[in-house]
Amino acid sequence: MNHYRPETVCVQGGYTPGNGEPRQIPIVQSTTFKYTTSEDMGKLFDLEASGYFYSRLQNPTCDAVAAKIAALEGGAAAMLTSSGQAANFFALFNLASCGDHLVASSSIYGGTFNLISVTMAKMGVEATFVSPDATEAELNEAFRPNTKAVFGETIANPALTVLDIEKFAAAAHRHGVPLVVDNTFATPMNCRPFEWGADIVTHSTTKYMDGHGVAVGGAIVDAGRFDWMAHAEKFPGLCTPDESYHGITYAEKFGKEGAFITKCTAQLMRDFGATPSPQSAFYLNLGLESLHVRMARHCENGQAVAEFLAGHPKVARVNYCGLPGDKYHALAEKYLPHGSCGVVSFELKGGREAAGVFMGRLKLAAIETHVADARTCCLNPATSTHRQMTDEQLAAAGIPAGLIRISCGLESREDLIEDIQQALEAVD
Repeated sequence: MNHYRPETVCVQGGYTPGNGEPRQIPIVQSTTFKYTTSEDMGKLFDLEASGYFYSRLQNPTCDAVAAKIAALEGGAAAMLTSSGQAANFFALFNLASCGDHLVASSSIYGGTFNLISVTMAKMGVEATFVSPDATEAELNEAFRPNTKAVFGETIANPALTVLDIEKFAAAAHRHGVPLVVDNTFATPMNCRPFEWGADIVTHSTTKYMDGHGVAVGGAIVDAGRFDWMAHAEKFPGLCTPDESYHGITYAEKFGKEGAFITKCTAQLMRDFGATPSPQSAFYLNLGLESLHVRMARHCENGQAVAEFLAGHPKVARVNYCGLPGDKYHALAEKYLPHGSCGVVSFELKGGREAAGVFMGRLKLAAIETHVADARTCCLNPATSTHRQMTDEQLAAAGIPAGLIRISCGLESREDLIEDIQQALEAVD
């Protein structure tokens, strides 16, 4: 489906029914699959044939949805995971192991910051965090001989910084490593990072791709362009025999287009089991079918709310790259010409206390640990999703303690603005 436009891929990508077969992707709700002979199954375990033997590794429903996401991103291969955090962990741990090093933007989702800075550090993977606004010289200084990947978010959650993908990709490639970009907020409707030099894309499909808050999930997409064998000394997991899987050398057997996802499936999914359910994949596909329609409305509502907040006397600052005065407006025009997302973050002049009063008075917008679905929701990241970060770390990530993140859903923009206005009236 790569030759079709994204709108068509949203609706029909990933699955083509044959004569008399189900029109919708079937839910293959089975843990195992039957074969006539042990030899037939053995070929699957040896990766000599394609097929299914256990749903912890692969499942037809999940693979069909993954293929749709790969086509939307313009990638060569993809896989689903049980959550966006699992997708980010798999994508990075597929490249880096004990004794290795990562470079990451400091302006990323708090859970991912914790994953990299705490959990992966316990596994022996160190990281250097750099400002998304780092110069080329500052980026270069962050690399070490054992650096294995660079990580950033197209639109950071919740700081809403916009990653200069070309700059970060160029720095990564100068040092012989791939750029991994979390494209959750932009979705492939508004940005396709592969077109700007990224090598791996991840998603929390729980957000806009699902769009209705019904199924947690994640995805990893490989562009299929990074030459692993040209940097074989950096990536022994891909470029030397895997003794845990019959001595297969993934980069030799599956090439640039298939090595990364095959290793991620055969090795990491096998051992960690962060498996999405076929039912969740089915729900995700229903969301994907309307993604192109919904994202336009989310962006329209986000823009209208951001403009209203920017003109309100009780608001100290608004972060939304669609505003002409925003720090990242120029980058947004380059990477996100059709809109960014429906998420707006802002700071009230009264700080943390004012934020609490404001959120307590909202009627349409619910206080939720969620973002990017059909219903408007909001939260104060410092007391929820980012509460594990110190004030210094919050400041470095561009998330002051009084920051409010509001995710504009699909409601009437007039109703949303009226709700926000009445809540602001209660703030001293």
